[in-house]
Amino acid sequence: MHATYADRVNALRRWLEDQALDALVIPHEDEFLGEYIPAHNERLHWATGFTGSAGAAVITRENAAIFVDGRYTVQVRKQVPGDIFEYRHLIEQPALQWLTSNLPQGSKVAIDTRLHSANWLANAEQTVAGKLTLTAIDSNPIDALWHDRPEPRLTTARLMGNELVGQSSTEKRVLIGQALTKAGANAALLSQLDSICWLLNIRGGDVSRLPVVLASALVEANGNVILFIDPSRLPDDFAAHVGAGVSVQSPDTLEAALAALSGNTILVDPQTSNAWASQVLAKNGAIIVHAADPCMLPKAAKNTTEIAGMKASHIRDGVAVSRFLAWLDAQVAAGILPNEAELSDKLYSFRELDETLADLSFDTISAAGGNAAMCHYNHLNQPKPGELELNNVYLVDSGGQYPDGTTDITRTVAIGECSDGVKQAFTLVLKGHIALTTARFPKGTAGSQLDALARQYLWANGFDYDHGTGHGVGHFLSVHEGPQRIAKAPNTVALLPGMVLSNEPGYYRADAFGIRIENLELVVEVPTAGDMTVMGFESLTRAPIDRRLVDVNLLTDSEIAWWNDYHQKVWADISPSLQDDDLAWLEQSVAPLSR
Repeated sequence: MHATYADRVNALRRWLEDQALDALVIPHEDEFLGEYIPAHNERLHWATGFTGSAGAAVITRENAAIFVDGRYTVQVRKQVPGDIFEYRHLIEQPALQWLTSNLPQGSKVAIDTRLHSANWLANAEQTVAGKLTLTAIDSNPIDALWHDRPEPRLTTARLMGNELVGQSSTEKRVLIGQALTKAGANAALLSQLDSICWLLNIRGGDVSRLPVVLASALVEANGNVILFIDPSRLPDDFAAHVGAGVSVQSPDTLEAALAALSGNTILVDPQTSNAWASQVLAKNGAIIVHAADPCMLPKAAKNTTEIAGMKASHIRDGVAVSRFLAWLDAQVAAGILPNEAELSDKLYSFRELDETLADLSFDTISAAGGNAAMCHYNHLNQPKPGELELNNVYLVDSGGQYPDGTTDITRTVAIGECSDGVKQAFTLVLKGHIALTTARFPKGTAGSQLDALARQYLWANGFDYDHGTGHGVGHFLSVHEGPQRIAKAPNTVALLPGMVLSNEPGYYRADAFGIRIENLELVVEVPTAGDMTVMGFESLTRAPIDRRLVDVNLLTDSEIAWWNDYHQKVWADISPSLQDDDLAWLEQSVAPLSR
């Protein structure tokens, strides 16, 4: 394996020399700029061995570096050879900053503009101005060198009826067209796969864990759409399903279609559309309006049908997770300690009992003991799965994709008797989780204004976690959906009723243990006796939180009341689907906490 990456890096260096270039930037993204990308577009993995969902690498003629954020600082050292790549923090020392420090002035840096957003390229050109030259390349050298590249997995589109999505494509396209008119645009380029699938009420299986089809689209101010996809991938009743005004063209006609928009005003989201598309539009005389993808907010604010589906899917998912947790406790009680792979497979088998399950919503994070300190750990990327450790914790972060909703849940489980230090950390995380789920906030509040609520008790004790507190979640779409999020980084997007976000504070002690408690939350309006209606959260997730890890002496009466109320809801919603030992386990797990 090690020799392979050395060979690949050397081959890329020979390409740099042949092209008279000095460096190549390799982002994680493909041309659709999504977090989840199909296997045939995993260029960063090919070059480095890194399997995380965010990162970048830079290869120069003399040296190389890989850049990851705080989620992957431990993982990257296990996957990427340190004698080939320097390890750098994606935020604290970005790739371009590293390049300006390591290359002579005037060096030429190769950029595949299909793999970077228009925003990134504009900022990058400012960052290196007067120091380096960014050179757009017509073809990616990795594509030529990747001899065993997987074939694309292209599936037939799945049509989503109104009973699942609550609004026809025609209605959605009219609303988006009106938004374009208001923005002064004739059309918008849609490159986010979940936006396209939401707009046309279709789903697919082209990308593992993300139920979409690989496609691009142009939506016009009159609501008409050109969908760039192989027509053979659409069912016979597609035209009737989407309604009048949707035409289909082959993906290889996209460049010509963009070039034909000369003189038109085209809305482009500079964060989610690649720089190549903007360059084609600009070169051919289109007027570009930079604005957010017009589908993002209406997609994020779920309608009543979608909300009902999210609630129903979370109950079924909670049944599966609870069966798994009951099974795990029984195994440990019998002196059997399954490994991480066996645990992950077992959890999947419980989810599979629901015949509506379409896929998982991400690769299950099944992490025992010290492995749980890597918050995006994947046992499949290790030489062998880790073993459960007695008197430590097991962390499992998992989710399902169902036609009526997407789930994401993390539970930290006591394996034996955990130390007081672990219980203290768990309870501080729990207090932050409760503080966020019980928060009340006025309309117009953004997630970044709520983030400190989840961290306050950890901060007070000198602890923190290096990831966001909450991400948006789609409706049978991406488990990481924008634009809403809860994180330290400033975010101006106000939380709206119908949005779904995760609530997942954690604490990680390297090589020792990791803790995370995650429920999904629905943003709702909450009536008050005051002058205004405020917003709050309603927990969607339905599975017990491990009472054995709670130091009740650290909880207030109101926190205990929240715990008891939440677990009563879990009991009411999932107990009808459990029986025998599973039901007895649940009854014990939801019993009220008291001092």
